Amino acid sequence: MREKYWEIPYNKLALQIEKLNKIYNDETKNIALDDISLNVPVGSIFGLLGPNGAGKSTLINIISGAVIKTSGRVVVWGLDIDTYRKQSKLAVGVVPQELNIDAFFTPKETLNLHSGMFNVPKGKWRTDELLELMDLTDKSETYSRKLSGGMRRRLLVAKAMVHSPPIVILDEPTAGVDVELRQKLWNYFKKLNELGVTIILTTHYLEEAEFLCDHIAIINKGRIIANETKKSLLSKSNQKVIFITLNNNKITEKDKNSIKNIGHVKIRKNKIEIYFNPKYTTMNKIIEIIYKTDLKILDLSTKNVSLEEVFINLIKDN
Repeated sequence: MREKYWEIPYNKLALQIEKLNKIYNDETKNIALDDISLNVPVGSIFGLLGPNGAGKSTLINIISGAVIKTSGRVVVWGLDIDTYRKQSKLAVGVVPQELNIDAFFTPKETLNLHSGMFNVPKGKWRTDELLELMDLTDKSETYSRKLSGGMRRRLLVAKAMVHSPPIVILDEPTAGVDVELRQKLWNYFKKLNELGVTIILTTHYLEEAEFLCDHIAIINKGRIIANETKKSLLSKSNQKVIFITLNNNKITEKDKNSIKNIGHVKIRKNKIEIYFNPKYTTMNKIIEIIYKTDLKILDLSTKNVSLEEVFINLIKDN
């Protein structure tokens, strides 16, 4: 899809940001972005994560041309946004969190209208192609107000793609949807990425970022505190978690003191979570300590630390 309309930048970077700053009020010095630098590889699904007020929306709005930066350099698909403002805007499609769709237009009318607004020649309108891509062909003549929430979300993605941008920004794309619909939307995003579209994803669902993204940047208080591959980020925690279910609810203070020497421990009724570093504590040692107590194990399982736990720890430390 992307190759038909846009040549890949020579350095294979969809987005380059160097020492980017944004101050909203010169008098109060409300610093929204503080000396941010990051690169987004072509063809990646890049997660931009952070708590509320961290600066994600400001960064997205600068990339898409909705907000003027204070200083720094931003290059979108090889186009400096200062030198090529109009062209760089066309390289980006934004899928907003809000369902901003005209309820009295059909999906086909919506995409045709949006194509015209982007000055796409009528002979190059991709309405039918995008409706098929988002599984909306059978709803193409249905008023948007009658579409389900999931269909409206998919229509927003199609809307962002009418001018064939090589980059799509998904801003909280699954906010407020149920688990089943969220997983369906993830598959559509994956399909879009497989067609060559670079995706920048902001989300508060860390599970979503962990499933979709291959690169992740975490922003807090206007600064980038992590920027690396998902695999590298997850490996930095050096932690595993062991989940233990007991066949009774009685955990004495003596038992608690014994297991707390293993690592960070959470106790909820008859369930115990132990966070430990496998470099220093083996599974055998943990089980040996538990067997020396009066606790009786009913079930036991382990997993690596999740992105959510890494995220929380980074935010705490920064």
